[in-house]
Amino acid sequence: MSTSATGVMPPAHPFDDDKLKEECGVFGVVGVANAASIVALGLHALQHRGQEAGGIVTHDPEQGFNSARRFGLVRDNFTDEATLAMIPGPIGIGHVRYSTAGSKGATQIRDVQPFFGEFSMGGAAIAHNGNITNAMALRRELIERGSIFQSSSDSECIIHLMARSMGRSIPDRMEEALRKVEGAFSVVAMTRTKLIGCRDPLGVRPLVLGQLGDGWVLASETCALDIINATFIREIEPGEMVVITDKGVQSHHPFRPAKSRFCIFEHVYFSRPDSILGGRSVYETRENIGRELAKENPIEADIVCPVPDSGTPAAIGYSLESGIPYAMGIIRNQYMGRTFIEPTESIRNMGVRLKLNVNRALIKGKRVILVDDSVVRGTTSRKIKEMILDAGAAEVHFRIASPPTAWPCFYGVDTPQREKLLAATMSEEEMRDHLGVDSLKFISLDGLYRAVGEAKGRDANAPKYCDACFSGEYPVEPADMLEQGFQMKTAAE
Repeated sequence: MSTSATGVMPPAHPFDDDKLKEECGVFGVVGVANAASIVALGLHALQHRGQEAGGIVTHDPEQGFNSARRFGLVRDNFTDEATLAMIPGPIGIGHVRYSTAGSKGATQIRDVQPFFGEFSMGGAAIAHNGNITNAMALRRELIERGSIFQSSSDSECIIHLMARSMGRSIPDRMEEALRKVEGAFSVVAMTRTKLIGCRDPLGVRPLVLGQLGDGWVLASETCALDIINATFIREIEPGEMVVITDKGVQSHHPFRPAKSRFCIFEHVYFSRPDSILGGRSVYETRENIGRELAKENPIEADIVCPVPDSGTPAAIGYSLESGIPYAMGIIRNQYMGRTFIEPTESIRNMGVRLKLNVNRALIKGKRVILVDDSVVRGTTSRKIKEMILDAGAAEVHFRIASPPTAWPCFYGVDTPQREKLLAATMSEEEMRDHLGVDSLKFISLDGLYRAVGEAKGRDANAPKYCDACFSGEYPVEPADMLEQGFQMKTAAE
């Protein structure tokens, strides 16, 4: 197996540091010519799920397994013919990464997926979206039994568990390995001839199946099917494993049945607005969130402005429901990416202004409603408020398209420690004072559920989604974090 890697990880921009980030996106294809090119296009469509690094593994009947792993964006690393020629073959998988487990910042190329293992029945590569909540315990056990880890990633545990399995095939070994894993996982894997996809029993992270001519595709989101003109077939079910060969798709259900707990924040922010989740348009859901937000938290104002780009659909919904005109009061610099290098302290102090600029002629003298997807630390919200006031706004009102984020996520999202989450230490009114705005209101958890199609709101006894970041109710016990002293929600909270 040949491997190549160049470059260094780009620094994060201050604006990005105050947003929740998905850990990664996965993509796989089988039965097509030049699989690497298709995988690169799919990863490009999934770039929003991870910008630190990306990797592709393919298999060619003559050259065997080949891989390329790079720091940075797909467009900068996997678009030239020379790189793609190094990873030939009709089957391939890929991964884009934002680190939540292992080395924060992805400083080591060995942490970049897909991971590869050579087994008695042949090689296999695996790419994982999610977070293994018992990875520390598994890692200790595996090391004690002689496993030698090459990365700091929780995902590597799956490869080692497969190596120790006595299963007679790669899919059998993968099933056995994943039964020992806790937490959230959507996995895409490959052998020389098989493409494999699997979701955890709760289906926390998305995974979809598509068809491209005579070939098949697995991807984190439907937008990755659109870019290659593949046909969306269906979502992989929670707890389902599919094994795809030249004979078609075989479906297995290796886990005990469980009620689905899909991540509700995928609807709010993570997924691209042009994707389909659970048969629902993400864009339309976010517009519905804005409508619910307007119903629950009306205010007299002159214009509704999104905090671009993630607040845009909700702002449109708020405007439509309230009748207050929608306006682009903040303009995003589309060419200001994570790779911007801030060479001096004076430029660093510009912070958010490097990425966002206020449309002064529109804002001056107006009562402004700003719609954003979430408030995490609150640092960006304060800076945006200052920019709006500097532009001459008469009033600034924040409306947030998610409930207060008061608990960290342990299922594949980069969340600050709980004490650094604004909503964990302050009431809504205290947050309003801290941000220095005229009003601050969040959509309720019931309102969010209504926006995603649950007419009666959230069933407290059997919630349909994972909403732990809002409710503190974790559907899978975060074993590693409890070992490190994390305190679960008490009855008083």
